[in-house]
Amino acid sequence: MTSIHSLNKDRRLRGLVVEDHASTREWLVGALYQAFDIEVVAVDDLRGARESLQRREPDLALVDIGLPDGSGIDLVGQMARTQPHTISIVTTIFDDDTNLFDAIAAGAQGYLLKDQDTPAFVEALRRIERGEPPLSPSIARRMLEHFRRAEPAAPPSDMEPLTPRETEVLALLGRGLRVSEAAHVLGISDHTVAGYVKTVYRKLNIASRAEVALEAARRGLV
Repeated sequence: MTSIHSLNKDRRLRGLVVEDHASTREWLVGALYQAFDIEVVAVDDLRGARESLQRREPDLALVDIGLPDGSGIDLVGQMARTQPHTISIVTTIFDDDTNLFDAIAAGAQGYLLKDQDTPAFVEALRRIERGEPPLSPSIARRMLEHFRRAEPAAPPSDMEPLTPRETEVLALLGRGLRVSEAAHVLGISDHTVAGYVKTVYRKLNIASRAEVALEAARRGLV
């Protein structure tokens, strides 16, 4: 995961909070101020968030899932496609596998439950400074249990094998890296990595980041 302080060294960090409940929105803004030297824009729906994104690209975004005009996961996916340098963190009350893995597949780099006390929440945000994904303890346990249950499976005999480079790309994506981050690690261009990703998806007959994570875990790559 990209460390937030590696993104911008010449200006204050920029934050975006997308939360419809006023008191919770205020709490999230306060938590960001405690965690970082940061400027924060706070909005209460997807429309406001998209208008804000047109004006400036945030370094860090805290996004609720259940918004009045749609799902915050859609916004996370939009930012992953159009603003790849933004670190998107889902902040929610939903503690279930469907929302968790859908959010990760969309590009979320963290998943924090809003039932934590302020010091714990702020400490979780500060992990971003060390390049660590912010996860609530129960979410981290849920992810570990999910991958523990996923028994290693041999690929079908007729599946086209991955090349060593494709396997490296699968491993990096399975660890949660974005295409640009995988390209940086491998020392090749984003375009080249995107080509490998397309080939990996085709060979493994998969279509989402969640399936990539599962396949990488099954192969013992993460």
